[in-house]
Amino acid sequence: MIRSVAKLLFCCSALMISNPNMASAQPTPGQHKWAVVLHGGAGVIERKSMSPEAEAGYRAGITEALNAAAAVLDKGGSSLDAVESAIKLLEDNPLFNAGRGAVFAADGTNQLDAAIMDGKTMQAGAVADVQRTRHPISLARAVMEHSPHVMLVGAGADAFAASVHLEQVPPRFFFTERRWQQLEEELKKQGLPIPARPEGAPPPPGKPIAFFESPDTHKYGTVGVVALDRNGNIAAGTSTGGITAKRWNRVGDSPIIGAGTYASNQSCAVSGTGVGEYFIRLTVARTICALVQYKGMPLQAAVDEVVQKQLVALHGDGGVIALTPDGQLAWSFNTSGMFRAKLTEGGTPQVGIYHDEP
Repeated sequence: MIRSVAKLLFCCSALMISNPNMASAQPTPGQHKWAVVLHGGAGVIERKSMSPEAEAGYRAGITEALNAAAAVLDKGGSSLDAVESAIKLLEDNPLFNAGRGAVFAADGTNQLDAAIMDGKTMQAGAVADVQRTRHPISLARAVMEHSPHVMLVGAGADAFAASVHLEQVPPRFFFTERRWQQLEEELKKQGLPIPARPEGAPPPPGKPIAFFESPDTHKYGTVGVVALDRNGNIAAGTSTGGITAKRWNRVGDSPIIGAGTYASNQSCAVSGTGVGEYFIRLTVARTICALVQYKGMPLQAAVDEVVQKQLVALHGDGGVIALTPDGQLAWSFNTSGMFRAKLTEGGTPQVGIYHDEP
């Protein structure tokens, strides 16, 4: 009997040594400090090209979303609820390229993508080319929780949203003059025709509006959140309007599980923002988590390996945010800036925009 117990203990110890993340990957309910990290997109974000008013607006929007996620987690809410709560605010904020601030495709429509993933169960939901659902992130969660599927696209995704009673809005709801004029400028550069303004959109102003930022500020515009709750469960979510003047219903990495969004309690949660085609080829989010899970790399080292080395080697631009069930937080980006923020229970919020900020 004693020999059998000793043999069992030896085998368990050997297994934990072969996979050092095994013990920490199994959360103990109620013994974790919550944490949240979010981003509002990456791009050519420099102080010289952004007005003080614009900077203040972005910092306020990021902080509002961070506080919303923190409020959910501080009340004992789930990481999934925190992710959805924060992203819904960013989708309603016209400063960010998601939801109401989404860029326009070449045909004059807003084509919205989103994904969410639960690290505890590894269930996931995603949508692409949504045009009538106010909150694509909520639709992605509904796909995960109320359908047998992972991804829905186009009119079918909007129809499913209506069937589960998610708020539907006319396409003009997503219209902003700022994004429309960015579309016109880009189409002129490409020598493509400018579509008619969306039905119900306000009439064009007498002159071009004054831009308070560089046109490339949201070159890789996306919003994303990763969160850790007190039960040790993590989740990730991402939402985007894609690329200005995109054609042929192009879809990037944001709704692709493993590319722009991923979460597993066995490794980490990641949300990305950047040139989607490169993120898809590298499966950026899953690769980061694999480095943590199978190589035992610290989270910051893993995100830097992928963003600063592998992504750069392919000439891909962008950034990521990430966290682990044991409370490691990280971000990394190879652009001049990324709208970002993080907070751990009992800590001080950290908000950044430019590359030279911590």
